[in-house]
Amino acid sequence: MYTITLSDGTKLEDLKLNGNNYISQTEVTEDTFKGKLSKVTIESDEKTEVLHDVEVIQISPVGEEYWFILREMTDEEKAEKYLSAAVIDTQEALAEVYEMLLGGMS
Repeated sequence: MYTITLSDGTKLEDLKLNGNNYISQTEVTEDTFKGKLSKVTIESDEKTEVLHDVEVIQISPVGEEYWFILREMTDEEKAEKYLSAAVIDTQEALAEVYEMLLGGMS
């Protein structure tokens, strides 16, 4: 059995693993993971694995179970994500400065 602990402390327990699909007897949705994937700890009897910047690949209800796949982003994807966020922050800051300048010129 597996236990997955999300970055906010949420625990998904008593999970089975089939290939790369975790199988839960309790409902799992996108909201289960939203904003909680910066650090994910996966524990089993054999090992503990800590992943950073994880994404949900799919969630599929199968009968009474919920099958889901998680994946850690590659270093390249992580760099792109943070660079993109930095560019957006810079664009927003420049827009605010531009608005202040235009407002001061009236």
